Amino acid sequence: MAELHPRPFIPFLIACAGIGTFSLMDAAMKDLSIAMGAYNAVIWRNMLGSLLMGVLFVVSRQPWPEAGVLKLHLWRSVVVSVMAVSFFWSLTVLPLAEAIGLSFIAPVIALYLAAVMLGEVIGKAAIVASVSGLLGVAIIIAGRVSGGYTTDHLWGAAAVLFSAVVFAYNLILARRQAQVAKPIEIAFFQNLFVAVTLSFAAPWLLVAMPVDKAPMLAGAAALAIMSLLLLSWAYARAEAQILIPVEYTAFVWAAAFGWLFFSEPVTLPVLLGTLLIVTGSLIAARAKPAPAAITPAETV
Repeated sequence: MAELHPRPFIPFLIACAGIGTFSLMDAAMKDLSIAMGAYNAVIWRNMLGSLLMGVLFVVSRQPWPEAGVLKLHLWRSVVVSVMAVSFFWSLTVLPLAEAIGLSFIAPVIALYLAAVMLGEVIGKAAIVASVSGLLGVAIIIAGRVSGGYTTDHLWGAAAVLFSAVVFAYNLILARRQAQVAKPIEIAFFQNLFVAVTLSFAAPWLLVAMPVDKAPMLAGAAALAIMSLLLLSWAYARAEAQILIPVEYTAFVWAAAFGWLFFSEPVTLPVLLGTLLIVTGSLIAARAKPAPAAITPAETV
């Protein structure tokens, strides 16, 4: 286990780079999902990711996991498959910043799942976090409904919130997984098993990889892997309480990339709603720092 870095700002900066890298991957996946559908974007990215991570897995001479650990890898990959397709589909109908802002509700939901699944007591901090987060979600959706909107926009918001619920459960699995496996092993089997899981729908949904999209798919896979390694390095060398605020820079990156690549404006309701959601998530993080140390972007 790595020791804490004597200069915490270095892991902090590395974590910022990791979040920025993952946000760029989200932008690439938005373009790919629009072009070829969320299902095909996710399965082809994970196929390429499993190849890249397979090489790294072999070169780094990782030991083969035990059967129990393999089952955990497989089950989490099933959960991630549902979460990823839902989240990336939402990006086809929502601005990046809006989708990322809504997804920040996940750490708050994780508190309640921990109470149900792990028997933890829900304290006052969790209740305050919930109220703040739900108000933020309500403001974002109200802003969407009161402005120019379509049914697809509302379905997109519902898809993000559904993905956040699934992600909250994924947080619990991720913590268990991190205790029995290293980042390279986790990344390899997650990419592989997500591709395998989604392949069951291939006879009905899979289309051939568009040649012109192959470089972007490979780039998205590489960005996801790079971000995972950067964040794993940072979280091994700095306390979660130092790095948790870094997670919410994803909104800044999403707003910037959404404006740069898709000409997406950031509305006032999205800003206010995200502020309330982040406030609730930070309260949740203070109450239970472990679950909030991972964001949706880092697992899809």
